[in-house]
Amino acid sequence: MNTPVSYRTVQVDDLSIFYREAGPKDAPALLLLHGLPSSSRMYEPLLQRLSDRYHLIAPDYPGFGHSDWPDPTQFVYTFDHIATVMEHFTETLGLTHYNLYMQDYGGPVGFRLALAHPERVQSLIVQDAVAHDTGLGENWKPRRAFWADRATYEATLRPNLLSLATTRTRHVGNDPQVERYDPDLWTDEFRFLNQPGQADIQSDLFYDYQSNVASYPKWQEWMRQTQPRLLVLWGMYELSFDDSEPEAFRRDVSQAQVYRVDGGSTGRFSYQDPGESPVRELTHLKTCVIVSRCGRSGAR
Repeated sequence: MNTPVSYRTVQVDDLSIFYREAGPKDAPALLLLHGLPSSSRMYEPLLQRLSDRYHLIAPDYPGFGHSDWPDPTQFVYTFDHIATVMEHFTETLGLTHYNLYMQDYGGPVGFRLALAHPERVQSLIVQDAVAHDTGLGENWKPRRAFWADRATYEATLRPNLLSLATTRTRHVGNDPQVERYDPDLWTDEFRFLNQPGQADIQSDLFYDYQSNVASYPKWQEWMRQTQPRLLVLWGMYELSFDDSEPEAFRRDVSQAQVYRVDGGSTGRFSYQDPGESPVRELTHLKTCVIVSRCGRSGAR
């Protein structure tokens, strides 16, 4: 029987961190790390459907969702810092072992957790997140220019990163069946991005995205050396990242399972279910990876 979702806050490093939690605490733990500009809300369907077999914990990062949004002059918005807060979050909750679900920004946060404490991580589930430089396609050229010269390119970058059109594309991608998507998804996120202080927070954090690119070789080496249980889920209509990325993971982890799933640009089939298939498939695949008894049939 699925258990109700609880909505909690906890103090971590003098910050109020909001998180959603469901499932029995003695079940295998799934730590769900969200992307940009989402929050733990994106995992609500999975929390409701998987709580009969897993202990699910989905936090909001500092500066996102219902967690505190400290001013950038008082809090350094880098992926290292957010990963540290998330590490302390897991320790505050007493999570000694967990399976990592990483979507978009969740990838850089999760890989930092995995390399800092590999003994805690039982498996990796990657949903449209990148760990290879080739995974950043042509549309990342202006973003790389921003990293090289922030003062010159920030005025151009902000609309590219934070506009309503870009926010919509993260959900829909190039899916021809746009009627499957609830527009509240991107209008809600766009309102979030237009809250006071958000443009500065998100610009600072995205400027630090270059630190992830510099870390890719280290993450790849860790995967090649440890061969973790790895499931890669990739949205069929993904536009944010290059389509070569799923197979790049398989080159690092020979037994990785790679699935193309019917979903929008960043594969946000977690956030909403435009059909029964995606969540049903996810339910099956999570079980396979975590208990390590899944065959390769269906993977492609």
